[in-house]
Amino acid sequence: MTETPNDWQRSSLPIPDLAYTGTVTYDATSPDTHYPPITQVRPPAGAPNVLVVLIDDCGFGATSAFGGPVHTPNFERVAAQGIKYTRFHTTALCSPTRAALLSGRNHHTVGMGGITEIATSAPGYNSLRPNNCAPLAETLKLNGYSTAQFGKCHEVPVWETSAVGPFDHWPHPGGGFEYFYGFIGGETNQWYPAIYENTSPVEPWGTPEQGYHFMADMTDKAIDWTKQQKSLAPDKPFFTYFAPGATHAPHHVPVEWADKYKGRFDQGWDAVREETFAAQKQLGVVPPDAVLTERSRGIPSWNEMSDDIKPTLAREMEVYAGYLEYADHHVGLLLDALDEIGELENTLIYLIIGDNGASAEGTMTGTTNEAFTINHMEDIETDAYKIAHKDDLGTPRSYNHYAIGWAHAMDTPYQWTKQVASHWGGTRNGTVVSWPAGIQARGEVRNQFAHVIDVAPTVLAAAGIPEPHTVNGVTQRPYEGTPMNYSFDDAEAPERHTTQYFEMLGNRAIFHLGWTAVAKHKDPWLASSHGLDDDVWELYNVEEDWTQSQDLAAAEPQKLAELQRLFLIQAARFNVLPMDTRSAERFNGELVGRPELVKGTSQTFYSGMKRMSENSVVNVKNKSFTVTAAVTLPEGGGAGVIIAQGGSYGGWSFYLTDGRLAFAYNLGGVATEYVRADAPLGAGAHELRVHFAYDGGGLGKGGTVTLFDGDTSLASGPISRTLPFFFSMDETVDIGSDLASPVSADYGPTGNEFTGRITWVRLDVGDDDHSHLADPDHLMQIAMTRQ
Repeated sequence: MTETPNDWQRSSLPIPDLAYTGTVTYDATSPDTHYPPITQVRPPAGAPNVLVVLIDDCGFGATSAFGGPVHTPNFERVAAQGIKYTRFHTTALCSPTRAALLSGRNHHTVGMGGITEIATSAPGYNSLRPNNCAPLAETLKLNGYSTAQFGKCHEVPVWETSAVGPFDHWPHPGGGFEYFYGFIGGETNQWYPAIYENTSPVEPWGTPEQGYHFMADMTDKAIDWTKQQKSLAPDKPFFTYFAPGATHAPHHVPVEWADKYKGRFDQGWDAVREETFAAQKQLGVVPPDAVLTERSRGIPSWNEMSDDIKPTLAREMEVYAGYLEYADHHVGLLLDALDEIGELENTLIYLIIGDNGASAEGTMTGTTNEAFTINHMEDIETDAYKIAHKDDLGTPRSYNHYAIGWAHAMDTPYQWTKQVASHWGGTRNGTVVSWPAGIQARGEVRNQFAHVIDVAPTVLAAAGIPEPHTVNGVTQRPYEGTPMNYSFDDAEAPERHTTQYFEMLGNRAIFHLGWTAVAKHKDPWLASSHGLDDDVWELYNVEEDWTQSQDLAAAEPQKLAELQRLFLIQAARFNVLPMDTRSAERFNGELVGRPELVKGTSQTFYSGMKRMSENSVVNVKNKSFTVTAAVTLPEGGGAGVIIAQGGSYGGWSFYLTDGRLAFAYNLGGVATEYVRADAPLGAGAHELRVHFAYDGGGLGKGGTVTLFDGDTSLASGPISRTLPFFFSMDETVDIGSDLASPVSADYGPTGNEFTGRITWVRLDVGDDDHSHLADPDHLMQIAMTRQ
C-alpha cells in the first residue's frame, strides 16, 4: 500500500525517508521488479496557502478598518471577507514582535527582549533564537510548503549582518525561507534602500526620479515569486511573509499620495482622537461604553503648539497618512494577483496592522531627519528649520518622522505608544484574519484576547500539521501561543489565551482572566531615571474597562498583589529576568557582552567591498582616524569615491572630483563641510590619505581634516561638528562607490564609481578616543531613545 502525505509522521522533521523493504531483483526488466513511485513531500490535503502581512509602527487607531482617519480600502476588503480581531497584541517593539510571530514563542524565550542593536549576553536579550525554537517557516518548508519573505527583517544579530554571515538567523537560509527579498535592520530609506536578495546585496532598479520606491519594488517581487511558484509547483501551497517598511520612519511616499490628505489634519491630534473614537464605536471595534483615555502625561496638546509650526505638523501627518494608504494600495495589488491566479479563496491571510503601537520617536514637533534624534542633536533642527523644509517631508530630500502627538492619536483610544508594553497603546494592534475557503464568517468582529505568538500554532492547525517534537534532530520547546482557530466561526467562544505577560525596556504588564496590572517604567523619548522598584503599578478590570481608563490599584490591593506575583512567575519562566532598563550602554557591545565583528583599531578593505553596515567596520566616531588608499589613476586624472560611509542624511566620503582629492562630512543633511585639494592628481600609482584630528572634549565635537598624496600635504580645513552615535540606520560603507543616497553634493547617487583602480583601503582609528566614552555612568546620562 502506498503511503500518502496524510499518513506521514510529521512530528519529527525532516520527515524521515523510509527504506524500501521489498524484493530486490537482479534485472530491472524482471516482472518481479516493483518499486513505488517517488512521492514528494507535501502538506496534508486541503492545507491552505498562508499570507502574513505585517505593517510596521502602525497604531490601533490609524486605519479606516479600525475607525482611523487613513483610507485603507484593501484592509477593509480583507476584513469584509473575514474577521477583525479587536484584542490582538504585540510586544511593543519591532524585533521582538517579529521574532515572536515567526517562532510561536514569547520574545524573551527566543532571545529578543529588545531590538538586535541592544542585545546583551543574557539569554532573554541576546538576539539569538535557540535551535530548540524552530521558526514557523522551517516547519512549513519541511512539510512541503514553498516559503518566501519580502520586506523588513530585524531579527539578525548585528554581528552577523555582514557578507561573511553566519546566515543561521537570516530569513534565508536559517529562518526557513527559500527566498528573501528585503532589508536587514530596523528601517531603510524607501527611495534608496539597502536591499538583499537571499544573502546577496542588490541595487534598486532605478532612482526616485525614475519612479523607484521600495514598497512598489517588494510588491512586484512578491507577485512575481507567487506566480512562478504556482506555475512550476501548483500542488505546493505557499507561505508568504510580507513585511513592508511602511509605516516605520522614514515616512517616504510619492507626493501625490500625501497630497490626498491636504487639510485633513489641520484640526490637530486631539480632535483627530475624538473623531477616531466616535468612528470606532460606530464600527464596533470598541464597545459602546468604552472610555477615551486622557492624553498620556508628557504629550502636549494641539493648542500648546505654536501657530507657526502647525502647518508643518499637519503636513507630517498628511505624509504619514499617504504612506499608510500607499502601503494599503500595494497590499491590494498582491491580493489582486492571488485572485487572478485563483489562489485567494484558499489563502489564510493574517493582516497584522502594526508590530507595535504608533511610534513616539519623532520628537514633540517631528523631524525632517530622525538622525538628529538618534544622535541627540535636536538643537540643530529648530522649528524654523522644520517650517522652512515642510515641503521636503516624504521626499528623497528628507528622512522624516512625525510628532509624538500624532503617534498618540494613531493609538486611539488607548494610553501611550510604541515601546510602552505596559499599556494597550503600545501593544494592541488591529488584526484581520481571512480564509474564504476555511472560515464561514464574513465581516464579523472577534473580541477574544490574542497575541502574536498565537499565529504560528493557528497556521499549523489550519494546515493540519502537528507541532513538531524535533526539528533537524533537536528536541523542540513547545509553542507558547494558543491557536485562534476556535474563534473563527464562533464569536461567543470563551477565550483560551487567558494569561500573557508584557515587558519592554522595563515597561511591563500582566494580563490574566480579564485583569491587567501594569507598570510604566519610562517614556519612549526618555532614558530610565529610577529603579524598577520605584515604578508605580496600576490595575485595570479590562472586562469592564476596555481602554484601561480607571485605575483600581488603590481599591483592589489584593488583586494587584496577586497579579504582580504572577508577573514575576511568568518573567522567571520566560527569560524576562533580569529586566534591563539600560539604554545607551546597550548600544556598546563591549559593555554588555555582545560579540563585535570588527576588533582592534585598524581594518583593511579591498576593491569591490560594498554594503558594509556600521557594525561591520571599525568605529570612527568621537575619535581621530586616518584613511589610506593605494590607488592607480588613469590618464587625464581620476574621479569617483574611494570610500564612503553613510549617505545624504549623515556620513563622510573620501573621493576625487575633477581629479582633485576631496573629503566631505555630512552633518545630518543640514550642512556638508568640504576639504578639497586645489590641483588634480597625475596618472599612475598613488598612496592617498586623509587624516581627521578630533578636537576631543566630549561627544560629537569637530576636528581638522588634512589631505595627503604620499607625504605631501594637499589641503587642510576644519569640520565644525560630527555625529556622535550613528551615521545611518541603513546606509553603509562602500569601497569604490557611494551606494544609495550620496554623502556629497560633488557627486550624485549614480555615476560615482571610481574610475581608477583601488588596490586596498585601510582605516585606522587613533588612540585619543577619550576614556569617558566607555564610562557607564557617563553613558547612562545620554538619553538614547531610538529603539
